[in-house]
Amino acid sequence: MQRRAPLGGAEFAPETTFLNSASSGLLPARSAAALRAALDESASYGTMGRDYFGAATASRAAFARLVGVPAERVAVGSSVAVQSGFVAGSLPAGAEVLVPEGDFSSLVNPFAARPDLTLRTAPLEALADAVRPGTALVAFSAVQSVDGRIADLAAIRDAARAHGARTYLDATQAAGWLPLPAADFDFVVAGAFKWLLCPRGTTFMAFGGELGAGTPWPAAPHAGWVAGEDPGASNYGPIHPAATARRFDEPHAHYSYVGAERSLALIEELGVDTVHAHNTALAAHYRAGLAERGLAPVPAPGSAIVSTPGLTDAEQRLTEAGVRIAVRGGLLRASFHLYNSTDDVERLLSLLGPRPGR
Repeated sequence: MQRRAPLGGAEFAPETTFLNSASSGLLPARSAAALRAALDESASYGTMGRDYFGAATASRAAFARLVGVPAERVAVGSSVAVQSGFVAGSLPAGAEVLVPEGDFSSLVNPFAARPDLTLRTAPLEALADAVRPGTALVAFSAVQSVDGRIADLAAIRDAARAHGARTYLDATQAAGWLPLPAADFDFVVAGAFKWLLCPRGTTFMAFGGELGAGTPWPAAPHAGWVAGEDPGASNYGPIHPAATARRFDEPHAHYSYVGAERSLALIEELGVDTVHAHNTALAAHYRAGLAERGLAPVPAPGSAIVSTPGLTDAEQRLTEAGVRIAVRGGLLRASFHLYNSTDDVERLLSLLGPRPGR
């Protein structure tokens, strides 16, 4: 295999072998510097800074470019769970929501919390076939958090369209390394503190499909002053909502978006296709090394996440050796991103044990 050095140059110098981007990404040096400057600024100008909207506006535009939708179709927020609650609240009583078995709770639980909705599950691989007449919404992750399996985006989209269902795609484990056709789905949410390398508290919601383009926007019961057409005139009483997806904005965490602006700029500079090729090559190298050791990860072809049964007892040993990794669902989960290298893969494999006969 061609050896791969980290991408991003001097932006990253971790003191660990960091293989846990599926939990949270590393902050680039430029983002950390911007956060320090914002903190210093707050000592004289308050915690909203001198320009509360500037970083969020730039971040919105950058995320829109990364997923291929206009900026006016992107809202900014704080968490996937809040955005899922908004989508759940847009459904009428009695609506059926179809989700994959074992998908992430921030996506699923807001629908379960509404007793007047029907929540139905199906295996991820059978999700497209499980869409039926009467299904109102298909909500699913592009990449499964627990094991890295990638959903058949086109098949699920087509099945939903055939039955008149809307789609809600959680791109949290995909945005930043997996090219995504966000315009193909009605709602696309992404918690940006993982593969997009933003501070926690940065979340984006993109609206594709026909929403806002002939089909009325759903109501936004969580909307406050920042969602007004003129935020400066929206501080008191009912607001006049913005004409764009900004009507769904939450009052954002200023520091999070100060960092996000710089982190997203780095992803744009490198290019998602470049990051995708880098990440998946490292993951493939790791899978090959596991196979040489007689170990079989969960089948997830083309994923940057590799989860393997039978290795959970290695977590403490790896942690003590300075390897940041995760155990989820009884699987040792390694996730490879732009700041990783072939050396990181080989170090992990060596710590798991030698190949037979060595």
